[in-house]
Amino acid sequence: MLDVLPHLTQSDFPPLRRARLHTLQVNLGRLCNQQCLHCHVAAGPNRPEVMDETTLDQVIDALGALPFETLDLTGGAPELNPGFRRLVRHARSQGLRVIDRCNLSVLLEPGQADLAAFLAEQGVEVVASLPCYSRENVDAQRGRGVFESSIAGLRRLNALGYGAPGTGLTLALVYNPGGPSLPPPQTALEANYREVLERDFGIRFNRLLTLANLPIGRFGSTLLSRDELAGYLGLLKAAHQCVNTESVMCRGLISVDWEGWLYDCDFNQMLGLPLGAGDGSGRTHLRDLSTLMSGGLLEAGQIQVADHCYGCTAGQGSSCGGALSPGPV
Repeated sequence: MLDVLPHLTQSDFPPLRRARLHTLQVNLGRLCNQQCLHCHVAAGPNRPEVMDETTLDQVIDALGALPFETLDLTGGAPELNPGFRRLVRHARSQGLRVIDRCNLSVLLEPGQADLAAFLAEQGVEVVASLPCYSRENVDAQRGRGVFESSIAGLRRLNALGYGAPGTGLTLALVYNPGGPSLPPPQTALEANYREVLERDFGIRFNRLLTLANLPIGRFGSTLLSRDELAGYLGLLKAAHQCVNTESVMCRGLISVDWEGWLYDCDFNQMLGLPLGAGDGSGRTHLRDLSTLMSGGLLEAGQIQVADHCYGCTAGQGSSCGGALSPGPV
C-alpha cells in the first residue's frame, strides 16, 4: 500500500485546538470480516492487530477515572475483539453512552448469533455502515454478498426494536461516496434511504450520517496509484468551509489505538500522527491520560493537522457524527 502521508504534511489547513473532551474513541483492532476498498484503516480478515486484555483494562481504568460521557468503539470490526462485550458492559454500568461502529455483516458471523441481542440488551447505539441502498454499489465497494448480509443484519436489529420510536435503541446508517467526490446533502439523501429501504426491504432507522472519504489508507493509496490524489485534495480544499472547523470531531475526542497510544482522531491514528507530537512531546499512552487530563494539559491543546483534514471541513462537513452543517456542497 502506497504511503500518502508525505503528500499531506505540507499543509495550509488552519490551526485547531481542543475544546471540552467528552468522547473516548477506541480502536479495538484491525481485524475485520470484510476488506473494503475505501477503508482508511486497511482492515481485513488477516490483520493480526487486536487490543489485548492489558490494554483493554487500561481503557476501563480511564473510563472510571475520567469524565468521559461517550465510549465510541471502532475497528476493524470491534465486535471481533474478545473483550468487546466486557468493555461494553463496564461502560454501560457506569452510565456511559456506548457507540458500536458496526459493519452489519458481522452480526451474521459464526459465534455472533446473539450479538444483536447483546447490543439491544445493553442499549448500545449502533452506527452501521451502508454506503448505498443499491446492491451493486455496496458489493462493488465492500465485497460480493455484503449488501445481502447487511440487509439481514438490519432486519435482525429492527426485530429487536432498533430504529423504532420509543425503544431508545438508536440505529444510524452511514453513507460514503464510492469514489473521489463529496457526499450529497445529508437531509435529502436520508429521505431517499428511508423511501427505498422501507419500500423494498421494510427497514427502518433513526438517521443517516454522510461521511466523506478521507485520502488515507486504502482509498488514499488507490488515489495515489491512479494519479488522482492531487485532484481530490484540490476538490476538498476548494469546498472548505471555515464554519465546520468549530464542530469537527477531534475537538472533543481522544482516539486510542489497539496498543493504547493516543491520537487526536482516528484518521491521524491511521497516518501515525500521534497526539502530542506537534509540540515535541512525542507519543502519549493511555496510561498517562489521567495525569494529562487532571493537569489540564489536553483541553485547549493544539491538534495535529494536515491536508487530509480538509475531508472533514469540505462542503457540509464530515465527522463521526455525519454532516456538520447544511451545506453548501
